[in-house]
Amino acid sequence: MNRWIFLLFVSISVLLSAYRLGIPLLHSEISIPKKWPKPNYDLSSKAISEEGFQLGRSLFYDPMLSRDSTISCATCHLQYTGFTHVDHNVSHGIDGRKGTRNAPALINLAWKKLFHWDGGVNHIEAQGINPLTHTAEMDNSLPEILRRLMANEDYQKRFQRVYGTSEISTAKVMNALSQFTRSLISANSKYDQVMRKEKGVAFSEQERSGLNLFRQHCVACHQEPLFTAHQFKSNGLPVDPLFNDLGRFAITGNETDSFLFMVPTLRNIEFTFPYMHDGRFRKLKEVIAHYSEKIDKENSHLSRELNGPIHLSDKEQKDLLAFLYTLTDKQFLYNPRFSFPKK
Repeated sequence: MNRWIFLLFVSISVLLSAYRLGIPLLHSEISIPKKWPKPNYDLSSKAISEEGFQLGRSLFYDPMLSRDSTISCATCHLQYTGFTHVDHNVSHGIDGRKGTRNAPALINLAWKKLFHWDGGVNHIEAQGINPLTHTAEMDNSLPEILRRLMANEDYQKRFQRVYGTSEISTAKVMNALSQFTRSLISANSKYDQVMRKEKGVAFSEQERSGLNLFRQHCVACHQEPLFTAHQFKSNGLPVDPLFNDLGRFAITGNETDSFLFMVPTLRNIEFTFPYMHDGRFRKLKEVIAHYSEKIDKENSHLSRELNGPIHLSDKEQKDLLAFLYTLTDKQFLYNPRFSFPKK
């Protein structure tokens, strides 16, 4: 069976099971930042309990979920790098197996409708299935994961407290994981503090210049305040011959989706390197140089937002970089609530 058809089948099964269990599916209260759009998933205490959040947190950091118990979700999604990884261009799974794409940052997922670089998953409670079962990632099976959790007395008790029964199902595991991941909200960078007009916080002249440049050249795809429009775009990168990644085309089969990838958020961009879907750029200034000097305007798949000229001087590139650094949210990156659980 085609892998994506299989994942779609499993995703539908998970969602139907969650519905029968009475687990909330569509979700609005952790604390939604003012003037932000309404999230796509519920952040209220009805959808995210403290016990459910902590259960999902433990699962996120538990290597027992991988086939050989060597890696966890956090292996490729490190908190202090914006819940992505910096040591490899593309994700590395068990036995040192390499994927074909850079691990995306897990930031403000409650506002997303589609997940992964190609949008192959359309619900946050099904998002975790692919990394758990993919041969190049955690390479486990859902039945084996459930068997291990059911054999663990502590997890049995915790699932009992959250869901009212010690029986552990795929729907419950996915729901618990999503209670943790949809809580990963980053909204306290210097940019946010300036926008809130907090006392004693202001952009420098260079940062203000960078913001103006950003709004002139970047905001069409990286819309404030989430710094993404959650759309699929082609940014004119040459195709990596090693991966020959066709992007969203692999999901839709629509030729017009060839080489389109999800526009990532720029929040915490200072720490979420390497950049692009294949991690080809290690430094943020390389990314800025690409957009300023190296886009192939003859690329037939290039998104229309990039058809016009973007020529930034050395000073302008430095100003833009200075602004992007104001999107760093250290409270988020070092929040102990999101870190490896102590108990």
